[in-house]
Amino acid sequence: MSIPSYLVLVVGPTAVGKTDLCLKLAKKFKTEIVSCDSRQFYREMNLGTAKPSQEELEQVPHHFINSLSIAQDYDVRRYERESLALLERLFSSHQVVIMTGGSGLFADAVVHGLDEMPEVSPEIRQQIIQEYEEKGLAFLQNEVKKNDPEYFAKVDQKNPQRLMRALEIWRGTGKKFSTFRVKSHRERPFKVIKIGLERERQELYARIDQRMDQMIAAGLFDEADALFGKRKLNALQTVGYSEIFGFLEGKYDKEEAIRLLKRNSRRYAKRQMTWFKRDESIRWFAPDDQAGVLAYILTQIS
Repeated sequence: MSIPSYLVLVVGPTAVGKTDLCLKLAKKFKTEIVSCDSRQFYREMNLGTAKPSQEELEQVPHHFINSLSIAQDYDVRRYERESLALLERLFSSHQVVIMTGGSGLFADAVVHGLDEMPEVSPEIRQQIIQEYEEKGLAFLQNEVKKNDPEYFAKVDQKNPQRLMRALEIWRGTGKKFSTFRVKSHRERPFKVIKIGLERERQELYARIDQRMDQMIAAGLFDEADALFGKRKLNALQTVGYSEIFGFLEGKYDKEEAIRLLKRNSRRYAKRQMTWFKRDESIRWFAPDDQAGVLAYILTQIS
């Protein structure tokens, strides 16, 4: 009889403390860490995505961090395929593997699988792209919020690619993008133990503001400036960069850019929690309750 394999999935909002816990768990189980944070895939995006430091990356083998260039097209379906192939290899030598990140859709793809999306005519897609170029991000936000409020509450609202995708599904099928989300879970050859980390809201928001100050001091504006010429790429349509691009385009001053960076990061964290809280199988812990997390994992394995 084969020994079961266990994927320990650690989720939670930005700045909650996932990195520290996962390093400790990986060392305890002598295993490796798989990232499901779609913002950390890209080599050119470092400060704005709060990747683990080089020292942390060297402590434990990590996967899907710095694995892509921002110029490469990549989506959640490809991530599902590649991460499942990686897990099959890792489970051949580890009973436990750690997966962590704040991208709920990417985590769900691995744990549950994705539904097939309907084909939409290229004409609809082109029309939406044209409307976005003429009317801007606010147009997309308003359209998706009006037609699919459930998905709008969870999506990265600063990412035009994801908003356009939801809108083209709506226009092409008359159905909400959210209705095509996983209806029946795929069987996986491993068991999943879901750990959620949460802090009191004001404490989390204070940590987000403090970390943003640290990112700025470390050179976030310089990093964004170096990427400014590529700002239209999908990978860069995200919190932490789009606010600085607006400043560099002369839309507002640096003080306002910093205010937007902090505000939008807090909003992003709130959307992340909205996404994860809908999953009743996640067991929630305070980030410093590492003994409690470990005890829970061991009871699930035993």
